[in-house]
Amino acid sequence: MAVEPWRDRKRYLWPLGLVVPLFPFIAGVSASVSGWVPLWYLGPFLILVLLPILDLAFHSDQIGPPQDLIKAVEADQYYRWITYLFIPLQYVALLWAALLWGGDELSGWAKLGLAMTVGTVGGIAINTAHELGHKREQHERWLAKIALAQPFYGHFYIEHNRGHHVQVATPKDAASARMGESLYAFLPRAVLVGLRNAWRLEKPRFHRRGQTHWSISNDVLNAWLMSAALWGVLAIGFGLEILPFLLVSAVVSIVLVESVNYVEHYGLLRRREANGRWERVGQQHSWNSNHLPTNIVLYHLQRHSDHHAFPTRRYQALRAEQGAPVLPTGYGGMVVLALVPFIYRRVMDPKVLGHYDGDISRANLQPRKRDAIITKYGAQQDAAA
Repeated sequence: MAVEPWRDRKRYLWPLGLVVPLFPFIAGVSASVSGWVPLWYLGPFLILVLLPILDLAFHSDQIGPPQDLIKAVEADQYYRWITYLFIPLQYVALLWAALLWGGDELSGWAKLGLAMTVGTVGGIAINTAHELGHKREQHERWLAKIALAQPFYGHFYIEHNRGHHVQVATPKDAASARMGESLYAFLPRAVLVGLRNAWRLEKPRFHRRGQTHWSISNDVLNAWLMSAALWGVLAIGFGLEILPFLLVSAVVSIVLVESVNYVEHYGLLRRREANGRWERVGQQHSWNSNHLPTNIVLYHLQRHSDHHAFPTRRYQALRAEQGAPVLPTGYGGMVVLALVPFIYRRVMDPKVLGHYDGDISRANLQPRKRDAIITKYGAQQDAAA
């Protein structure tokens, strides 16, 4: 019996991700036609309400190429152009929104909604930059920096690739949430420590050559300069009143992407080996999800264990790791849960406990809560016994 050749059944679903940079246009048209101000908040609604609902409505997405076809699937240029097209759409939406912000037609609440919707686009753009920034091709790395310029988060390119991927699931990693740490405690740590780490990671490259790191070749500085140039041009073109719009949208973008980071490694810890080094990153060190809608919007980011095992692997070739820890819903739904810490902990802390076979001391614990967490779950295990 002949075996049917493998084909990507999601191939023509991937362009649906390009709807995201159209959010400001959809919000603007629908709000203008209906006169209903809440429609300007369409971006956060679609990502944090509709997307989680769709995740629950669709079956688990296990579609992925067989091992022997990964290289062929990665070589297909069709998939690359989908990520490339996101960026011009992102910037057309930004310019259109800036034009609306500078006009007199919108109320204050409408303007806030517009900025938050543009910020949602910027948050997904950071994820697009994440996909491109891992690649070896120089033009894709520059496209990543261009995507990051809008939310003024260009240092993410350095900290994520050379910081997070090295220290993931250890107490040193700014982007690995600790069990017992709320989203609201995690966010300032992730942003501020991540910023400091990016700067520290880039300095040695210049010092080894006897050069100053205060150089246009410094990837942190040139990324910030791109953002400063973009914001400066917008301020010149639309006036200084555009700055609150840029700030609000940037904050929303950063909070969105770091909230996803919070979910990805919550409570997971690599083991110390006898030589003092951390064990190799494995499938057990990332929370995964295989809900189809979020997989499409986030370019398979939810197949996070495979991404950490093969950081340069292109999104269409990432596979669902058998045996990797799995979340109860997609990343969007988990972010919503994380907004209410006691609910999030009621869902996730038992999953962390189960992942470590009841030995909670093996988890990545919030230092100041460590003793209380161990006492709590130790007592529960004793009671169960």
